[in-house]
Amino acid sequence: MSDTIFTPGADVFTTRGRGAVVDVRATPSGKFVFGVEDVNGEVSYFTEKALRLAQS
Repeated sequence: MSDTIFTPGADVFTTRGRGAVVDVRATPSGKFVFGVEDVNGEVSYFTEKALRLAQS
């Protein structure tokens, strides 16, 4: 696990572009997935490896 903490409201880059974390869920296997809302309002779920914090 990385030292980066993704919390709701965090501005992130995904494999699909930039968005904001709106949901964090645990999977049955014990990993976390993060719901990210893009500029069009669409929410997609990504693993921690697919996310990178945006620089302010």
